[in-house]
Amino acid sequence: MLTIGEVASYAGVTVRAVRHYHAKGLLPEPERDHSGYRRYDAGAVVELIRIRTLAEAGVPLKRVRELLQADEEEFAAAVAEIDKRLRAEIRERQRHRERIARLASGDNLALPPEVVEFLDRLRALGVDERIVRVERDGWIPLAAHSPERVPEWVARKREQLADPQLVDFYLTLGQALDRADDDPRLVELADKLAAYITRMADEQGEGYVDDADIEPPFVKLMDTLAFDTAPPARRLIELLKERGWTKLERVAPRRNPV
Repeated sequence: MLTIGEVASYAGVTVRAVRHYHAKGLLPEPERDHSGYRRYDAGAVVELIRIRTLAEAGVPLKRVRELLQADEEEFAAAVAEIDKRLRAEIRERQRHRERIARLASGDNLALPPEVVEFLDRLRALGVDERIVRVERDGWIPLAAHSPERVPEWVARKREQLADPQLVDFYLTLGQALDRADDDPRLVELADKLAAYITRMADEQGEGYVDDADIEPPFVKLMDTLAFDTAPPARRLIELLKERGWTKLERVAPRRNPV
């Protein structure tokens, strides 16, 4: 026979918890012995373990009482349902853990892995971090708006990035970011970029260079991000218009571009 302290210790609960279970009608109170102490048998330990396990699994005490009174089949079915719920909660908590872990990894938080890989590739090529940030901030709304198209867009970006001329464009732009709007290198850059876009349009079709048919609100957002992060980009876009391109859509070129 066991004292209340001993039965609590064996079951892994506190004496206060045992008394609480008594008050809730979950565990019958044994009769007192001749010394005035309540004595528990081994069955009480088993019952306490069942109560503790169900309670720790998040089962309300009212439901615990019902389960303790259920027959073997009903109890087994209820336990299976509890296990199913716990497994779903574990998966959800794991997803939360993964997101928490990604908080410290910057790009990974809001972007699909293939986009993160593309941004890392830009960095590996020596592209200015300000340009990488503009690329990243443009991808965030796109990935949220049309996640199913991200693999297609990334594949296109990878293909374009394999062209040394485009890589040279990225690097030249990075060098021009700290220059004034009238820096002659912006003119040189506009010439290079216009030639590159024209060649791609002629070889692949204008839809190929239209940045995956991005809807106008997203184009506007990315333009704003670019202007805020890299002011010379505004001058570059004006120069591209003079050379026959605006928002990567072909227009009639102005005469005598400067």
